Amino acid sequence: MASVYSEEYQRVISALKSARKDRGLTQAQLAEALGKPQSFIAKVENGERRLDVVEFVHLARLVGVDLYKIMEEISK
Repeated sequence: MASVYSEEYQRVISALKSARKDRGLTQAQLAEALGKPQSFIAKVENGERRLDVVEFVHLARLVGVDLYKIMEEISK
């Protein structure tokens, strides 16, 4: 199992974070849309907390990331 420090996982988080910023969303706004505290997003983006697959799907949809593109990219 890959750690939060793996290159693949870091690319996923980087894509989510970049997409959040590109959409002009703050961590607090994204967290509110998920029904989570702002610290949840901060911990994910800082590598302190790992996303499960369901959380990943919800986050990706909210920030407009193509799920299939990310999955294809990390499965190479």
